[in-house]
Amino acid sequence: VASIVASRFAPEWVLNIKETGQVWLVDYTDPNCPGIKMIEAERFLHDGGWDSTKRYFLVAANARNKIAVIDAKEKKLTALINTGGIKPHPGRGANWVDPEFGPVWATGHIGDSVVSVIGTDPVNHPDSAWKVVRTISALSSGNLFIKTHPNSKWVWL
Repeated sequence: VASIVASRFAPEWVLNIKETGQVWLVDYTDPNCPGIKMIEAERFLHDGGWDSTKRYFLVAANARNKIAVIDAKEKKLTALINTGGIKPHPGRGANWVDPEFGPVWATGHIGDSVVSVIGTDPVNHPDSAWKVVRTISALSSGNLFIKTHPNSKWVWL
């Protein structure tokens, strides 16, 4: 298991089963008999985090240079996004509101200095949802984590 987060839509954990390429939604209502929904995503899953609404879980398939988007409400794979960088590694990722594309989520990459910014608003910005809307060149040769805060104008790698 590469990461575990809790869903806000059901008594479930969202687990990335790294080498299998599956995301499991584990219903823990009955701890003696947990229910598991297996969603095929992409192999070599690693870190991931929620979009700003906490509905969509974005997880890096870092050996494939992709981000898988899981809809925790509908319990399905929404998108597989090519990041344009080498080995995405978001930690939990970073959310902010882009002046052109609306709500976005970003990941850095272990293998290069690219930061990929992905649109996350399928309702109000459908043309940019689940696409890399901008790439930013970082001053480093790669990074492991990206962070920001709603009250900050900075994104830290």
